[in-house]
Amino acid sequence: MSAPKIEIYTKWGCPYCVRAKALLKDKGMAIEEYDITLGGPKRAEMLERVPGAVTVPQILIDGRAVGGCDDLFALDRAGKLDPLLGL
Repeated sequence: MSAPKIEIYTKWGCPYCVRAKALLKDKGMAIEEYDITLGGPKRAEMLERVPGAVTVPQILIDGRAVGGCDDLFALDRAGKLDPLLGL
């Protein structure tokens, strides 16, 4: 099974973004990060892909929105993150 594509929308200085990236990296995952600190087209893209998103990080695994940092850690605690990551 190939590794899933993991995308994360972040802002500079966001501690939740740092925690989410650290968890994914600890699991050996490559991350495609989009910094939306200054808004712009990537922020608009995030809002299109994750309607109603008002906070960062916004995390997508193979195009599926899984939520933010707390959601990611909840998936991990429930044993549901590793299967999403192909681990």
